Amino acid sequence: MDNLTEIQEPANRKDKLIMFQNRLQKVFKHKSKQAKRLQVSCWRLYEHDLPEFPFCIEIYDDKVYLAEYARKHGMSEEEHDLWLDDCMDIISELLQVPIEKIYVRQRKKMHHRSQQYERLNDIKEFFTVEENGLKFLVNLSDYLDSGLFLDHRTTRQLVQQECAGKRVLNLFCYTGSFSVYAAAGKAASVTSVDLSKTYLAWAEDNFVINQLKDQVKYTFIHDDVKQYLKTLAPDSFDLVIMDPPTFSNSKRMKDFLDIQRDHAELLNDALKAVVSNGIIYFSTNFSRFVLEQEKIMASAIKDITKATTPFDFEGKLKRWCYKITK
Repeated sequence: MDNLTEIQEPANRKDKLIMFQNRLQKVFKHKSKQAKRLQVSCWRLYEHDLPEFPFCIEIYDDKVYLAEYARKHGMSEEEHDLWLDDCMDIISELLQVPIEKIYVRQRKKMHHRSQQYERLNDIKEFFTVEENGLKFLVNLSDYLDSGLFLDHRTTRQLVQQECAGKRVLNLFCYTGSFSVYAAAGKAASVTSVDLSKTYLAWAEDNFVINQLKDQVKYTFIHDDVKQYLKTLAPDSFDLVIMDPPTFSNSKRMKDFLDIQRDHAELLNDALKAVVSNGIIYFSTNFSRFVLEQEKIMASAIKDITKATTPFDFEGKLKRWCYKITK
C-alpha cells in the first residue's frame, strides 16, 4: 500500500482502494483457514465482492490468477493501469506473493465456447498443482481458463467415490479432471470426449503425470458430443459426467448448442447409453437454467447443487448440479 501515499490522487479513489484492501483481508483470513484445514492449495479467494473491483482472484499454490471483468470504468488507459497496479500491490502485500507470480487477465462476458477457449498467446507456461493427492497441469497465461475448474472440486470427489469397477463416460471433458478422478477411483474404464484437440491432449497429459497410462482402459475421443451420443449402444456405460458449455457455435459442431434448449435431448441420449440404475452427473453454469424434468426419462433426479458447492464458492456459485438416475 506504500504507493498509495506517493501518488497524488483523489481521496475517494484512495478510500475505495482501502475498502478493497479491507475486504480482501477479511475474506483471506476466513477462507485461508478453511483451505488449510481441508488441505486445499487451489481455491477462489474473491469473486466480484465489491462492484468497484470486478475481479476473480484464485490461488494456485504459490501463484495468483487475477481476472478483471471488462466493464465501463470511466478511467483513461493510464488511470486504469495505475489503478490496477495499486490493486496488484494490495494483493501482493496481503498474500505475500511477488508481483511476478500474479497472472492478470481481462475477461469479457463469454457467450460461445469458441471464445471461452481462445488462445491468448503462443507461450505455453504450464505448472503442476495437486488436488486431493492428484496432479493437474494448470496454465494461467495462455488461455482464458486455468485448466482446472475449482468449483467442481467437491463433485470430482463424489465421482471418485462412486466409480470403482464402473465404465465411466466424461462428456465435454475439457482437460479431463473428472476423468483423472474416475481413473484414480479404480473405474473399469474411462472414456473422455471433447471437440477440442487441444484440451483432449491436455487431458492425456494429466493422465500421464498421474501415471495413468493404460490405453485400453483410458480412451480419448475427439468428437461432437451431440453426435457422439447418437452412436452409442444401450448399456455402454455405468456412470456419465456431463458438464457442457452454456452455448457453442463452433464450426466443428454439426448443430449449434444451446444448453437450455438441448439439455433434455442430451440427457435422454445419455440415459439410453447407461445401464439400469446408471447415474448421470449433470452440471451447467447457465445462471437462468431451468431443468425440464418432465421431458427427461429418468427414474430419479436429485438437485445436488448445494451439496457439491465448495467452501470458497458458497453464496457466489452460479452453477446447477444434478444426480440423475436411470
